[in-house]
Amino acid sequence: MKITFSEDGRDFHRRGWAELVEADPAGTFFHTPGYLKLYWEEFGEQPEHLLLAFAEEDDGAQIGAVAFERIDDTLRFLGGTEVTDYMGPVGVPERQEAVAKELWAGLEAREDWRQADLRGLAADNPWLRFLADAAAAQGLGVQETEDQNGTAPYLPLPGSWDAYLEALPAKLRHEIKRKANKLEAETGPFTIQTATRETLNPLLDRFVELHRMSEGPKGVFMQPGMEIFFRRLGEAFLPQSIFNLTFIEVGGELAAGTIGFRFDHTFFLYNSAFDRKWGNLAPGMVLVGEDIRLALESGCRGFDLLKGDYQYKYRFGATPRLVRRLVITR
Repeated sequence: MKITFSEDGRDFHRRGWAELVEADPAGTFFHTPGYLKLYWEEFGEQPEHLLLAFAEEDDGAQIGAVAFERIDDTLRFLGGTEVTDYMGPVGVPERQEAVAKELWAGLEAREDWRQADLRGLAADNPWLRFLADAAAAQGLGVQETEDQNGTAPYLPLPGSWDAYLEALPAKLRHEIKRKANKLEAETGPFTIQTATRETLNPLLDRFVELHRMSEGPKGVFMQPGMEIFFRRLGEAFLPQSIFNLTFIEVGGELAAGTIGFRFDHTFFLYNSAFDRKWGNLAPGMVLVGEDIRLALESGCRGFDLLKGDYQYKYRFGATPRLVRRLVITR
């Protein structure tokens, strides 16, 4: 096996590793070359900061891949903690430990980094242990800590909406039904709109508007550069049925919206916004319930509420999943 490094952004496409993402149980939409290429184009510091690494067998078969960015003398997984929840390598499961060893041997021979600040590694992801052990074996300093917003609540899904509700504790099941019933009782029947190619732009206009109406950090999150990133995500991945923008319409108004990614039988709830004038009726909470229903109907087996240990996520039956950070020093 050998590790080949590349600083050429064209290798997102030329050496795309989408098949490795699908083969790796820890692979997510955030690991795909399509997502990371888009991220790099929008947020990459400088072209020379990009570092891609590919693990190849002696016969040339590609069995592992990881994207890094170098900021000064620090090496980081490509993705950025503001918009990318899971990061790190992907590879053929039975070769991951060997890939981690060769990766650190290859990195240790380079002189363009002094510290690696590696975030976005789920605690149940075998790469976390493989990378830590391989770095230690290479004589590097290894520290494992909690990642920023280091909990990502996760909800395994049964085969149907009824089965999901039945599996919930009675109090949670009652609360989900009560909120939907209250919303209908006070405003009339609500409807759910899911973006199509024709409606994507106007619905994104409303989503951005709701974001900017929010208070606190959320209200300043959707800066022009971030808005472009979200719009490009929709344009690139809606046609592939990965990007999902969903709204709940209440009293003739789009009261709350969510953005999620449906990938490899998992729905990732990525972002949300709601109109505070409807806040007492919790349309956003009702919408998340509808997102779970839609995920079930599309065949998803998991609903990932992503990073952020917010109490509302547990009202749908999710359990905490830790996300860890490795700091590697020479």
